[in-house]
Amino acid sequence: MFNAKLAVIGGTGIYQAEMLENVKKVDMETRYGKANLLVGTCQGREVVFLTRHGKGHSVPPHLINYRANIQALKSIGVEKIIATAAVGSLNEEMAPRDFVLIDQFLDFTKTRKNTFFEGRFRGVAHVDVTEPYCLGIRKFLYEKAEELGIKVHQGGCYVCTEGPRFETTAEIKMFKQWGGDVVGMTSVPEVVLAREAGICYATVCMVTNYAAGISPHLLTHAEVLDVTQQMNKNMSRLLMSALAEIPLEKECACAEGVTGTP
Repeated sequence: MFNAKLAVIGGTGIYQAEMLENVKKVDMETRYGKANLLVGTCQGREVVFLTRHGKGHSVPPHLINYRANIQALKSIGVEKIIATAAVGSLNEEMAPRDFVLIDQFLDFTKTRKNTFFEGRFRGVAHVDVTEPYCLGIRKFLYEKAEELGIKVHQGGCYVCTEGPRFETTAEIKMFKQWGGDVVGMTSVPEVVLAREAGICYATVCMVTNYAAGISPHLLTHAEVLDVTQQMNKNMSRLLMSALAEIPLEKECACAEGVTGTP
């Protein structure tokens, strides 16, 4: 049996559970499919690590089995998730190599299964997402980043696109006018499913480039990988410190109003 209340979901460039010791591979079957987890310890605490894009970045954002991943974390006992994500910036103040603790999202995904509750045997549920990203985790991560001397922005609106292509210049102009700060391809429905499951969830974004039309050059996945590698040291410092000290008890309202069981 596992007693892992904390989980890390690694996005682009974060493929290794470097912060964990005594790592064990755990393949979990859920009603939505299989999820591949790594379970280990960090400063004596049991922690789950999940690579969002699979081994070798083999799964594109629009084909990730978000429901299986979140269901597996719920089943293993996880109550708090710290996710990472590589993003492009629409906000000149959020420069490449900065970290951003997003607090809102705009959803422009198209084809994804975005809820556990589709009627039938699971019933119907309407969860509140006024504050989609856990305020308690965000506050803790911000204070920890400041303590470690890591440049971080508290708050920002994440625009989630379908992918896997990058966005057009016109799209970026629209997203910026609508209040977007950063753009990526994975936060939705992951954050929504975590809320439906009653799990506290926050995302640490790594700004890897300016978005289309703002960047002085064409966008490439190689650039994203290169910058995330440059940011990995600070990300590991932040994650290890957070996992060792973040309160295990909930200090927020993330699970309030959640009905049913995913």
